[in-house]
Parts: sequence; structure tokens; C-alpha cells
Amino acid sequence: MAPYESDDNATAADAEELRSARRRKAARYVVPATVVGIAAATIGLVPALADSGDPDLPKISAQELIEKIAASDVQQLSGTVKITTDLGLPDLGGLESSLGSAAGPSGSGDGSSADPSTKLTELASGTHTLRVAADGEGKQKVSLLEDAAEYSLIHNGKDVWGYDSKSNSVFHTTASESDGKQKEELPATPKDLAEEALKAADKTTSVTVDGTAQVAGRDAYRLVIKPKDEGSTVGQITVAVDSKTGLPLKFTLTPASGGSAVVDAGFTQVSFAKPAASTFDFTPPKGAKVEEGDAAKAPEHSERSEHPGDFGKGSADKFGKGGPEGLNVIGDGWDSIATFDTGGQGVPSGSEVGGDVGGFLDSLGDKVSGKFGEGTVFKTRLINALITDDGKVYVGAVTKDALVKAADAAK
Repeated sequence: MAPYESDDNATAADAEELRSARRRKAARYVVPATVVGIAAATIGLVPALADSGDPDLPKISAQELIEKIAASDVQQLSGTVKITTDLGLPDLGGLESSLGSAAGPSGSGDGSSADPSTKLTELASGTHTLRVAADGEGKQKVSLLEDAAEYSLIHNGKDVWGYDSKSNSVFHTTASESDGKQKEELPATPKDLAEEALKAADKTTSVTVDGTAQVAGRDAYRLVIKPKDEGSTVGQITVAVDSKTGLPLKFTLTPASGGSAVVDAGFTQVSFAKPAASTFDFTPPKGAKVEEGDAAKAPEHSERSEHPGDFGKGSADKFGKGGPEGLNVIGDGWDSIATFDTGGQGVPSGSEVGGDVGGFLDSLGDKVSGKFGEGTVFKTRLINALITDDGKVYVGAVTKDALVKAADAAK
């Protein structure tokens, strides 16, 4: 269904009200690194009515559906989520073995395969099945199911536990009393991915309601988000929103280049009943190696804005301590490009590095040149990055040509 003309009633106050509503929600998770990236910077509220379909649901406008998502206050749930991520990265082959050996027996640099900071990076590629449960702000659990093994991340009050059954290893940390939140936050659900794509409101995006669907046995509306910018690598985002609770049940991001989805995350089973209290209990098994992490400290005051439209419009202090020094963003909306100077040389060629690592670099990178000089573009199906030979970096969910143009304009 084609998007209608922009809604003049969608004001900045409306956007602020939606952001405030989202911040009040209890159960929060973190999106895996660069899943949505800079692409999910902005969205315009464009009203459209839902097509008739199966299931037959009352008509709703896009803005009304977005408000329904923002007002959703599901604090208790359990279910199964299937996540498939396909960034188009080449098979690591021997490189994976080399890196694994260098990292140590657990495959992580610190020797603990139960550390969430390393274990959950597995969600960045391939297909995975998660069991999830939540009971308010203080209790969440995510289990990553593997062949004959399981990794669980459990937040229960002040305690956060990571447990890898394969290696019988445990990671434990606590939240500070002043902060009251877990240090290691849990990975993404469809709701979190959807909220990343709905953080702000402007006219760079068309948003429509395109019919209905059934997800995990629940009736849902299909919210379709499309960038208007031609330079974006994002084709469209489709969010299946539960018609009763407003909870996003499925999130699909397809690239402008076509083909399979880059990210497809959705519930295959979900219940909104209160999980049993024992779901969040954990005691290290006998003989398990337990690593204690540092207690989380309350974050210092940061000037970082939650409005993606403010992303990089000022100096690096916009990012608090979360970004590289000197990081700035050029462009607007889906064409936004983050840029910073490493202060060093560019990336060596594969022939200079040699071996498996050199082959991996060559498989990812394309040599480019322009007014800026020469550099290498490292590409995936969603996020591309240009690293110039003098150490400047340009990265975004944009095409290779857009990166080269940005680097030329900066000279």
C-alpha cells in the first residue's frame, strides 16, 4: 500500500511524548551491535489504514499503531524467539580457528566462555533460538539454545549470572545499589528492534500499515517502515505488532539490494502469564568455574541525546563516553554517516598481511579513490565503512558511493 502524504499533526511534541512513554517501560533489552545501526536514525509518521486481510482487525493508522507500541506495558512474558542474521559476511574458515586459538580455550580473550560480552556476539550471524522470560524490571532470563548445550543469561534483583553448560563455566556480576540495574543487559527482542527504528519523527521515512498477520498464534498488524533516501542500504523494515498488547512480535529488515532479510527476529511462541519465580533462580553447578565481574557503577552524567536526529550534530561530548574521540555525524536520516579520525594509517592490504587474515581482509574490502586520496570500503549487506589510507573512517547504512562522496566533501 503506497504511503499517504505526510501528517501535519505529527509534531515534535508528539515525538517527545512517545519517547517519554518508551523510557517508562520496565523490561529493557539491548540490540546486538550494529543490527540496526545508523540506519534506524529517523522516521516520519505517515498515516495509512490497514488493508483488510486475515486476521480481520479494526482499521488503524500508522501513527495510532506507533502510539500503541509506545503505550505497550508488557512486564510479564515467556516464549521462544527465533533470530536469523545475514550480513553477508564471508565464511571465516581458517581465520576463525586462528582467532579462537589466540583468544584462549574458551574463545574469548578473558578465558570465560560465560561472559555475556563475548558469548552473545554469536547472535550477530546465523540462525539462533532463544527462550526468553521477564517479570518486571528486576527479573529477566534469556537462554541461547545450541546443539546439546545451552547458554543462559539471568538477571534476578542485583545479581546477573551467565552460564555456559558446554564448558560448565559461570560469569557473575552485580548491579550497584545506586543504579539498581544489571551491568550486562539482555539481548534483543522484536520490541527492542522496533523501538530502535521508531526513536524520532521526521520526513525521511514513509510509514504505513500494510495488512495483518498471525505471529505465534497472535493477531497482529504489519507496520512497514521505508527510507525515502536513495543512498540507504535499508530496503524496508516490517514490524508485526500484537493487536491487543501493542508488543512487537516480529521484526524483519530487508536490504535495498534485495534477497533474504538481514535481520529476521520473531516469537514462535509467547505467553503473557507470570513466569514461575523459579525461572529466575540460579545456583552455580557443582564443579563450575565461576568468574566474578566488576560491580556495575552508576553512569556519570552524559550529554548524549536519546534523539537520533541529534546524533553527532555536536562534538564528541554528545556521546558521553560511548563513542570514539572526535566522532561526528554528517548527513540526516537514513543517509547519516558517522566519521572520525583514528590518527593513524589506513588498513593494510590482504597481500601485506598474508595468510588467512589477509584473505579475509581482501574478501571484505574494495579499494577506492577520490579527492580524499585512497582507501578501502569494507562492506556488508547493511553497514559499510570506508577507511582512508590516512586513517579517517566513514561508516553508515549507506552505499559505497555515498561513503566516497562524503569523504570527498570533507576534503
